Amino acid sequence: MIPQPTVGAFLRIEDVVKSFDGTVAVDHVNLELTQGEIFALLGSSGCGKTTLLRMVAGFEQPTSGRLLLEGRDLVGLPPYERPLNMMFQSYALFPHLSVADNVGFGLKRAGMPSAEIATRVEALLKLVQLSRLAQRKPHQLSGGQQQRVALARSLARQPKLLLLDEPLGALDRKLREETRIELVHIIQQVGVTCLMVTHDQEEAMTMASRMAVMHEGRILQIGTPDEIYERPSSRFVADFIGNVNLLDARVQSTTDLHWSLSTADVPHVLAERGLATVGAPICVALRPEKIHLTRQAPEQPEVNAVKGVVREKAYCGSFTQYHLGLPSGAVLKVALTNVDRATQSDPALGEEAWAHWSSTAPVVLTR
Repeated sequence: MIPQPTVGAFLRIEDVVKSFDGTVAVDHVNLELTQGEIFALLGSSGCGKTTLLRMVAGFEQPTSGRLLLEGRDLVGLPPYERPLNMMFQSYALFPHLSVADNVGFGLKRAGMPSAEIATRVEALLKLVQLSRLAQRKPHQLSGGQQQRVALARSLARQPKLLLLDEPLGALDRKLREETRIELVHIIQQVGVTCLMVTHDQEEAMTMASRMAVMHEGRILQIGTPDEIYERPSSRFVADFIGNVNLLDARVQSTTDLHWSLSTADVPHVLAERGLATVGAPICVALRPEKIHLTRQAPEQPEVNAVKGVVREKAYCGSFTQYHLGLPSGAVLKVALTNVDRATQSDPALGEEAWAHWSSTAPVVLTR
């Protein structure tokens, strides 16, 4: 069943299917974007996110379904007739043209007068802070500078919708981190609506106002980054986004206020309204950073707690990652923030330790 459309949706993807030689790449996808937002399609390779982006761009045609931009169906329109632009992962800059000529290339092809092109290019280079490099060739620029040239060129014709295909994928890790905020600032300053594709969770979480997690051609969950991280809708989403402990459990009792659960190592009390029947198998998702690790047992008896042995310990700079071996043989991942420069209170490798967490820390997953 197709969801009822939202009044005022800027981009509406309605029940879109794409098949290649009988293989379904995009499977009945429904999605709406509001004007001015940055929306990320997140998923692993082969999940259908890039195919969906290419259908919006016009490089692929849907097998069925509709693509509506401000109420106008894009299906059947060639890419050059769509009021949008796409920035590719490779940037696709012309090596023989200067920075200014790369930015103004599409305007020249569209027949804009030279004086207007010069004014528009000057404004865009100022926006991306590359005015002083206007006459350089792409090979004379750093990766981050090339990325900003490609962005300026994508914005030159003032598209209603900007499509980004792995926008930071060609940059090294440190440069990606530095460029994310800068890229978001430029997009927001222009006010263009943006649909981006990425397999990088951190990139999606830090750049997008909303995101969708895709798997095997379907959208599993749509929400803000914090909603998807803190309230995953399924075991796959919880495991795909960030680091997590997934504990198989069975419902012992439920009330309007909490669940009582049993797992192989620890009985759980969760401050969450019961939504499953007694005896039903479920999964508990518990983020490592929400767990405390101490040498002594917790003082509050109502706190979820389990005793284990520190099997692995890895210093990661801002936090230390622990693997706590549990009586059942399972391993519990714990992340402790390194607030102090040095501490003697944290358990050492091979020591026994107590892991404990509040009743609000875990999330119950029924699928």
